[in-house]
Amino acid sequence: MDRITPVFTASATATGGRNGVTEASDHSLRVELSVPKAMGGPGRAGTATPEHLFAAGYAACFGGALDYVARQHRKDASTAKVTCSVTIGPREAGGFGLAVTLEVTDEKLAQAELAALAEEAHERICPYSHATRGNVAVELRIHGA
Repeated sequence: MDRITPVFTASATATGGRNGVTEASDHSLRVELSVPKAMGGPGRAGTATPEHLFAAGYAACFGGALDYVARQHRKDASTAKVTCSVTIGPREAGGFGLAVTLEVTDEKLAQAELAALAEEAHERICPYSHATRGNVAVELRIHGA
């Protein structure tokens, strides 16, 4: 496992699990949670799931990594749209697992160019991609010009 040099630490506390609330220690984020109807829960309106939170974080982080890589190559991906979909389901080995799809769209960049930048961001830069590698299936879908 690679060691890191700490730069920033985010902290949040969840109370009540999937039917509770989670809040960042600095109060920058507070989210009501509920289990979706598809998983046998109430699916209360205006609530989120841990998968929503993971998807939002991964999408934002990957977008930043993509922009960083693009700047290194003297390209502009600052307005690229990254949609992250996180799927949860039972694993063959028991318990539950996740699968992720990252959909990257930037019509200012050629398809092959955007694909190369996204692959580099995924393989070399994005900490979410590093954390999921070998643990979660991640599919990249690229939509360039």
